[in-house]
Amino acid sequence: MIDRAGLAAFLRNRREALQPEDIGLRRGPRRRTNGLRREEVAARCNMSTDYYARLEQERGTHPSEQMIAAIAQGLHLSLDERDHLFRLAGHSPPSRGAISEHVSPGLARIFDRLHDTPAEIVTELGETLRQTPPGIALTGDASRYTGPARSLGFRWFTDPASRALYEPADHGFLSRMFASGLREAVTRRGPGSRAARYSELLLARSEEFRRVWDAQEVGIRPHEVKRYVHPSVGALELHCQTLLDPGQHHFLLVYTATPGSESYEKLQLLSVIGAAAPTG
Repeated sequence: MIDRAGLAAFLRNRREALQPEDIGLRRGPRRRTNGLRREEVAARCNMSTDYYARLEQERGTHPSEQMIAAIAQGLHLSLDERDHLFRLAGHSPPSRGAISEHVSPGLARIFDRLHDTPAEIVTELGETLRQTPPGIALTGDASRYTGPARSLGFRWFTDPASRALYEPADHGFLSRMFASGLREAVTRRGPGSRAARYSELLLARSEEFRRVWDAQEVGIRPHEVKRYVHPSVGALELHCQTLLDPGQHHFLLVYTATPGSESYEKLQLLSVIGAAAPTG
């Protein structure tokens, strides 16, 4: 059963403890109280301010698991705090570990400061959990995918359109890299894991995947410089820096260009024309 009073008190406490600077916002001169405003939390959770306010006021409908997950992420809750929030709302907490999609507070704080830089948080299977607006402008909105197609590696072998964004000369290497990474994930997580299911699906659907999978390669890592062929700005060479959250096995990927280079100028242009982001 939902504990409305406990839920309301916990939400108020965590909202008031989270400062604007924690989520990449500037503290305006007219802000007289600490903590975030309700409308700021609601915007981060993709819900209406009225809906969020009713939860803090012990009113409204029973929030769904999806809503609670969004609030936990928006409030930068730790895994223990997330699980507590789920129980207050009358739900069983989601799983932890490799299949968890809850971004840790530390990684979320770094991500929220990258609003003007192409960046994304991905799982070990290449499933995008969060993207900055410039990140969406660079590689497209990954949130529209569902099921196995959420994994870039899965799309690579099953959807030819997914390759259009990448330099053709790199396609062979990327095929080997995706297969190598999936093989390592299958070994790490074991039979019955999501990684094992993806490998089984790909073996049944892609002749190219079967060929690179049979090569038994492991340890193939991404190049530091990634080459793109963007539909709006053309060729790009971007450096990709990676930060690993070992607890959740999530990766923060940050894309930058050498200042003064042609790719740097194109990246600045892309931030302006972000509405024309690729869809592949």
